Amino acid sequence: MCLISSRQRRSGGLRFAAWTLATVAVTVRAHAVASDEVVSPSGSCCSGSRSSGPPALRPSASPAAVDVRKGRPSDEALRGMVWIPGGEFTMGGVDRLARPDEQPLHRVRVAGFWMDSTEVTNAEFRRFVEATGYVTTAERAVDWEELKRQLPPGTPRPPEDMLQPGASVFTPPSGQVDLADFRQWWTWTPGASWRHPSGPHTTLEGKDDHPVVHVSWDDAVAYCAWAGKRLPTEAEWEFAARGGLDQAVNVWGNEPVDHTRANTWQGHFPDHNTREDGFVGAAPVRSFPPNGYGLYDMAGNVWEWCADRFRADEYSRRVEAAGQGAVVADPKGPPNSSDPRNPHAPESRVHRGGSFLCSDRYCASYRPSARMASPPDNAMQHLGFRCVLSVATQENPDRTNQPGAEPARRGQ
Repeated sequence: MCLISSRQRRSGGLRFAAWTLATVAVTVRAHAVASDEVVSPSGSCCSGSRSSGPPALRPSASPAAVDVRKGRPSDEALRGMVWIPGGEFTMGGVDRLARPDEQPLHRVRVAGFWMDSTEVTNAEFRRFVEATGYVTTAERAVDWEELKRQLPPGTPRPPEDMLQPGASVFTPPSGQVDLADFRQWWTWTPGASWRHPSGPHTTLEGKDDHPVVHVSWDDAVAYCAWAGKRLPTEAEWEFAARGGLDQAVNVWGNEPVDHTRANTWQGHFPDHNTREDGFVGAAPVRSFPPNGYGLYDMAGNVWEWCADRFRADEYSRRVEAAGQGAVVADPKGPPNSSDPRNPHAPESRVHRGGSFLCSDRYCASYRPSARMASPPDNAMQHLGFRCVLSVATQENPDRTNQPGAEPARRGQ
């Protein structure tokens, strides 16, 4: 079996978050919202950096194919996917928890596309790895020479054990901590990866239906290429997440989040989770009700990578370029990144949806308009993805788009 990796060299941005932030100042935005103070995490609670993109994957007999003669995806490609009909919507945040990078509100039109009904699971990602020999970002050691080019001048070389394969794992503190310092609950853990989500002593036994985590943007793109799919744009993701509820605060409407709607944090973050929803970490996909399009976990559970580069001022730039009141058609994101949370990273990519760590008191990013970003080599315990397909089709097959119905599981 031919071993391949998402990049020939890993810059090791996760080590920047886990180690060099001990010597480099940590900046976190916090703002008062009504009578509550909601802390917005820096770079999805962590930061990182990267340098280059993934190499081409070798052909495989497993990926889903597109039947170009019929102008629509094959049945295998559509297994477990939902048709999103496309249309216009108001993109951006409309509620008291909205952050500056969710504004200004603007009208966007997206074409129809197919989207995975759930996040990519461990079982699905395992099939990809077994078919290709792929090695994820977290499973490879850091290239210090590459990493130091992306750090402030004079940053000392970290200990060798910090340059070994691994990832950041959520570790709840014993008591109340400063929410402006995410190092209080993230621990650099050698040996952590998608195979060992909580560290080398843990496995995926009994978790085939859990979302795969510790996957970088590079890893997600590689999987999509193998599957004959792609990552959604940020606009596609938000349109799909809203499930037809334009300008609603949450994917289910304007009612506040509670333990019956999504896998989020209950209790006092980050030291005490009351587990009212039955989960401490990621939950099996389909554990909570779907949205209006039949999509599961578009709020909470794990963050989901999008295709776009991130700019905090992207919406302002978009409105300025298109003109006030114009409808922007299928935006693909900016040509370059600018992320004040990761000022030394050459690039940041968007991820959406929030995770099991989100609450009204910390980040509140389970909202469909909430934006977050990380460098493409960032791989964490609460970060996964789902895929989309965009193929012209004359029909809307009801079998894959019945809101509230149980879509077929991919791979069955």
